[in-house]
Amino acid sequence: MLVKICGMTTIEAASVAARAGADFIGFVFAPSKRQVSPERAADISAALPSSVKKVGVFVNETRETIQNVAEKVGLDFIQLHGDESPAFGDALPYPVMKAFCMGNHDIAEIQAYPCDYYLIDSPKGPNRGGNGTTFDWTLLKDADLDPQKVILAGGLNSENVQSAISSANPAGVDVSSGVETDSVKDIQKIHQFIKHAKTKG
Repeated sequence: MLVKICGMTTIEAASVAARAGADFIGFVFAPSKRQVSPERAADISAALPSSVKKVGVFVNETRETIQNVAEKVGLDFIQLHGDESPAFGDALPYPVMKAFCMGNHDIAEIQAYPCDYYLIDSPKGPNRGGNGTTFDWTLLKDADLDPQKVILAGGLNSENVQSAISSANPAGVDVSSGVETDSVKDIQKIHQFIKHAKTKG
């Protein structure tokens, strides 16, 4: 099971996640309480092993800005979390994760998007993603999406991630607020989440 820990803002938390077995570390470059500067993300990225893939989260950003940030930080994946067109995603010279809110897109629209992973999130809240709410995971199991391309997001934590995996059968899971205490990444919660996600139920 692939695990992505998103919204990283410190070297300590990112390093702990990497040692605990995280496959992806996410940096948010869009307006958010977890937004990080490219310079800060570059410092964190430099402290991580190459085996951990670095993901940059962007919302309706220009291609030029995305590429500049990706080069500065050393990103491995671009996560598009806005209204980016299929042509926009296809033109990026990086592997792409495209976020879709469950229930807001039909399956054919998701299937047609040129990306390496579909990040399926909860319906929209005040921000694009990172709202800490779940949705009916069985909808994903019944959807005609390649499970090897699905990363499940939205309201996950160490207590519900096994149930979510059993219900949705994704290739990976994504968490941000579910491993935080008072909006700060919690080392113990990161360990617990990764352990539960990677333990076969």
